[in-house]
Amino acid sequence: MGKLCQLVMGPAGSGKSTFCSTIISHAQATKRSMHLVNLDPAAEHFEYKPAIDIRDLISLDDVVEELHYGPNGGLIYCLEFLIDNIDWLEDELDNYAEDYLIIDCPGQIELYTHIPVMRTVVEVLQRLGYRVGGIYCLDSQFIDDPSKFFAGVLSAMSAMVQLEIAHINVMTKMDLLGEKGKTLETERFLDVDTDMMLERAAQDTSMTRFQDLNIAMTRLISEFNLVSFVPLDITDEDSIELVLSHIDHALQYGEDVEPKELPDHDADDDDDDASM
Repeated sequence: MGKLCQLVMGPAGSGKSTFCSTIISHAQATKRSMHLVNLDPAAEHFEYKPAIDIRDLISLDDVVEELHYGPNGGLIYCLEFLIDNIDWLEDELDNYAEDYLIIDCPGQIELYTHIPVMRTVVEVLQRLGYRVGGIYCLDSQFIDDPSKFFAGVLSAMSAMVQLEIAHINVMTKMDLLGEKGKTLETERFLDVDTDMMLERAAQDTSMTRFQDLNIAMTRLISEFNLVSFVPLDITDEDSIELVLSHIDHALQYGEDVEPKELPDHDADDDDDDASM
């Protein structure tokens, strides 16, 4: 199968841990092996026990208690501590040298934008021979609030530009939209219709200078033309399979597996004729 890795990112509360457990459950049901890696020092509960857990190196609770940092500063300190002790992660990865990893990352947006922590993690994984794919999760509830959706699209685009890896954006919690989802024209959000975004933002913005800012942001999104979303409904197996197929394609999953030889039916027929 080769050395493959999903780097699961996104804002706090976007469903990253649920995404990881859903994909692992689906993989197990289809006889695929995945190992969970936790890089969130503030994590508390997992459906699956992590094979590698940053809390064995450092935890947010310890940093807050001993250094009296706030939660945001403490989380960044933990990740920078990981980078300073990156040999710990490399040693842990040696135990899963030929395996498929799914890495649950913290929800601190700075880590994917202007602080190069996650970029360093990606470089370490690539140096160790992993094909790394970024999975950026965004809560579907964002599409009901133009300002939140603007922020979500821009943060996804920033992560794509900064990390420079194969990248899939996933719109999570589609099952929670219910009937509301039918009135929001979700397809236009999944493919990021900038004209619609600007129209909806204008309805909620009266001041001219904010309207000019909205126009500038939609122009930026349109010119980069990078962000689209794959919807995920964790109650629908077809939806889970669709998301995983996009990830498999991005990571080229299975392309290094030797093809199975098909039975030679012609040879069997010749043997049958010879025995008559």
